[in-house]
Amino acid sequence: MAAYISFQPSDFFSPTLYTGTASELAITGVGFQPDMTWIKSRSSVLNHYLYDTVRGATKNLAPNDTDAEGTTAEGLKSWQSDGFTLGTSGGENGSSVTYVSWNWKMGTTSGLTGGTITPSAYSLNTTAGQSVIAYTGTGSAATLPHGLGVTPGLIMCKRLNGGDNWWVHVKSMTGPQYLVLNGTGAVATATAVWNDTLPTSTLFSIGTDAGINASGGTYIAYCFAPIKGYSKFGVYTGNGNADGPFVNTGFRPAMIIRKKDGTDDWMLVDDKRLGYNPNNAYLFPSGNNAESDLTRIDLLSNGFKLRTTDGGDNASGTDYLYMAFAEFPLVSSNSKAGTAR
Repeated sequence: MAAYISFQPSDFFSPTLYTGTASELAITGVGFQPDMTWIKSRSSVLNHYLYDTVRGATKNLAPNDTDAEGTTAEGLKSWQSDGFTLGTSGGENGSSVTYVSWNWKMGTTSGLTGGTITPSAYSLNTTAGQSVIAYTGTGSAATLPHGLGVTPGLIMCKRLNGGDNWWVHVKSMTGPQYLVLNGTGAVATATAVWNDTLPTSTLFSIGTDAGINASGGTYIAYCFAPIKGYSKFGVYTGNGNADGPFVNTGFRPAMIIRKKDGTDDWMLVDDKRLGYNPNNAYLFPSGNNAESDLTRIDLLSNGFKLRTTDGGDNASGTDYLYMAFAEFPLVSSNSKAGTAR
């Protein structure tokens, strides 16, 4: 069987655990120099914090909040070839606090064209299908290039110079639909967010909502395309049974984020916490909760399977949108087959 991808997923995505010291701390073992780092305390009630090289070190956003971009000199201070360096900020490096970071590698910063708005800065990776796009709004419906060459399966947009929602598009949504990352609401409809237009292999569309396109507003967009063996975005339907649905991703997942199409929290698991089935600890992108050790999901060689009747994951007849990144493809670039945990 031919390999799904010509690279290892860990070349471009890596969850990494660490314990804070409240002193400057170099985090290594990521495996590459990240362009996007998302940090969350596991043991304490603290915000999520997201950094990227397009906005620059010390510039943070809180995915669970509407806050404008903040500057924290003692937050994430820099990125290195195998990780990043933290200052003394308690949100990212509190003494004896345990943390998880999720890291993505982009890298290309020139040659992006197209759209009615030209990005002010960007970093993209066509091999892994992921990009970070900064732009300034016009107040009129517009299009922007995402640089991926493949239609995105996930787009997350956030205003930087004002408080507003995180607007999310997932592959299974129709043109005017959206989710809010910092909220618990169901899939909703508003032409003013995505301008009633689905993304294409070159462009994504934005409407006139101030949270995504106010005149003079500054924004960041995180875009991800489905790459066989590395990432997948879609929807599954719950069955209300402890022997829940199986979702075939074509890889052993390293990270899964999912959201019920109904009122409930976003939920996130990864292959590092706690590290065995079915005890894959939960964090909540829509909240600042500490980690919850819940028996709800198996991470398998080719996807994931729900092991709960909880309505946040597996209510009968309810749809759940998911985003998944790989630890190991079903068939890797070295022709080895993936295995379950």
